[in-house]
Amino acid sequence: MNVISCVFASTLALAPFGEAAAQAPATSQKTVVAPGFDVLKGSWVRPDGGYTIVINGIGADGRVDALYFNPRQLPFAKAQASKDGATLRVFLEITAGGYAGSTYELAYDLASDRLKGTYYQAVAQQKFDVYFARK
Repeated sequence: MNVISCVFASTLALAPFGEAAAQAPATSQKTVVAPGFDVLKGSWVRPDGGYTIVINGIGADGRVDALYFNPRQLPFAKAQASKDGATLRVFLEITAGGYAGSTYELAYDLASDRLKGTYYQAVAQQKFDVYFARK
């Protein structure tokens, strides 16, 4: 094989590789965008008892405008949302109707569209794993 044939053969052999490399998409990292507090708005029901949380809104300071139904309406003494990295958290405290000091500590699970966490029943001093599904 002469020099010209070798150069031509080398160019043909490299052409597909060079074209593929030029056409290959640039590697990109997927950015996970954390949902905003608005995703928490709505009615949420706890399937094991029908308890319902209605979140009407969340202020810029994280204060949650929410109602609790068990089955009658009970006020929250404290209702606060926060962000822990990409995780949205909700803390709710009930002090009325025999629930003095009972709390929910919940985190929003984007994959299942649920609020998951623990319920602390202060009178009985017991914790329960619970979740709320969107109504």
